[in-house]
Amino acid sequence: MTFRPAYPDGVFGEYVFTADKKRLELEYLYNLLCVPSRYSTGLPPERFPLVIEHSLCFSVFHQGQQVGFSRVISDKSEFASLWDVFIDEPHRHKGVGQALLKYIFGHTQLRGIFRWFLMTEDAHGLYQKFDFKTEIYNPYIMMKVNVI
Repeated sequence: MTFRPAYPDGVFGEYVFTADKKRLELEYLYNLLCVPSRYSTGLPPERFPLVIEHSLCFSVFHQGQQVGFSRVISDKSEFASLWDVFIDEPHRHKGVGQALLKYIFGHTQLRGIFRWFLMTEDAHGLYQKFDFKTEIYNPYIMMKVNVI
């Protein structure tokens, strides 16, 4: 039997990052991920619990309020797909998104992943700082390959 310790919280200035799903503000996330908007096509509400259950989830808190989120789907060895990276508007352009990505990539279950994927419409510059490259066949898809 093996024991995996919980991934410790991270801190960036006044922001706290956590991978603890118990601290998720589910109504905030439901509105973010399920209600049709610029960031969502309208995930059916009955599928929302599965999204959370089957993902590694990462939250950003500022003064006790959730202001950001991301999740990763992975086999924890060969591939990982980064989804739903979001920082609320008043907290953008302060380095919070970059700090969140550092926190995610440092997660004990995600270190050493061979191939990372993500889709973005407008944040290519952020992901390029982490060695993601735009796929030629589709500019919305980015990939990062770690040579071991």
